[in-house]
Amino acid sequence: MDKEKSIALLNNLIEINNDRIAGYETAAEETQEADLKALFSQFIKTSKKFKEELVTEVQKLGGTPTRETKTEGKVFRAWMGFKTALTAHHSRSILNSCEIGEDVVVNAYNNALSNHGKDLSVEQQAMISAQYATINAEYDQIKGRRDMLVEQK
Repeated sequence: MDKEKSIALLNNLIEINNDRIAGYETAAEETQEADLKALFSQFIKTSKKFKEELVTEVQKLGGTPTRETKTEGKVFRAWMGFKTALTAHHSRSILNSCEIGEDVVVNAYNNALSNHGKDLSVEQQAMISAQYATINAEYDQIKGRRDMLVEQK
């Protein structure tokens, strides 16, 4: 296990969670539906918890946890899709944008585990696997809610 690679990988997941928090904060502010506000609030809490777990691991390795968000690449573009969707306050558009953002988050976690597991301790792998499972479940909730709106149309 390469400590510097571990810190970089963990910091990448911190950035992903920072983006997720920012995206859902925006969505929660802009939606008019109380049930969506509650769902987005739940997802914010999830990412804040995961971020703290990741920060602790970076600190254990002697690294400095990032406070940044990704300002380039897929994550930034995915969450920026909210700008258009939110102007209309349209639930299906908001959920579509959330799904795009969740695709990026899920892929980042999958990549961390599939391609960089050797850079993580067994404990870190277990923690990230547990986070990945929860994020996948939340992703399914977004898809399910969006699909319900499509069926109602």
